[in-house]
This record gives sequence, C-alpha cells and structure tokens, in this order.
Amino acid sequence: MADKLVQYYGTGRRKTATARVFLRPGTGRIYVNKREIENYFPRATLRMDLRQPLGLTENTEAFDLYVTVRGGGQAGQAGAVRLGIARALLLVNPDYRGALKAAGFLTRDARKVERKKYGRAGARAKFQFSKR
Repeated sequence: MADKLVQYYGTGRRKTATARVFLRPGTGRIYVNKREIENYFPRATLRMDLRQPLGLTENTEAFDLYVTVRGGGQAGQAGAVRLGIARALLLVNPDYRGALKAAGFLTRDARKVERKKYGRAGARAKFQFSKR
C-alpha cells in the first residue's frame, strides 16, 4: 500500500498578492513558482522575512515548501508567502499558535493602496494652486 502524501496548506495575502503555500516533509528547500527561492527573491531581506515563521517554530529544515504566488510586487509577495507559511504551520501543530500570534505572523496586513479621487492629483494630493 502506497504512503499517502502528507501535505499542509496555507493561504496568505498582502496588498494585491496572493500566495498558496504547501508544506511537505523534507529537507528545507523552498520553491516559489517552480523556481528556487534565491532565484525568485533576489533580495536577502525578503528571503529572511519569508523564513521567519519557520525559524520561530524551529522547522527550518523539517519541511519543503512549494509556493505559488501571483499579483503585487516582490515585497507584497514575500509578505503573502510569510502569512501562508504561518497558517500552514498551524495545521502542522496547533501549539505554535501562541508564538506565531505573539510575533505577529498570523495577522493579515490589511493596508492597500488608496484609490485616486476625481478632482485631485492622487488619493490625497490636490492639484497645484495658483493664486494669480
């Protein structure tokens, strides 16, 4: 009888980015959109930010991560992946909830770009005023 594939899933969103994160038992490799993490996120700060939930729960080398992420820019995508990883880790062990919540990894960052208003140069900025 074949072993059933053990997999944990978490969804993360930030700004306009959406990430689907699959955790599978492994050696700590991370693939984002079928590419190595070093190739997808060239900035070391984004890679460090993304791995924080794994380091906090001491699962850096316990799982292989397979991530698909769409929308947004690099920082938004990294934030979405981080939230997805934290949510998937809760399925691995619900006892991680206290540590992840205290570190703020389970909170969805609700900030989005404010829309431009008509009659204005931007969301809040007005057009230049000329007295004469």
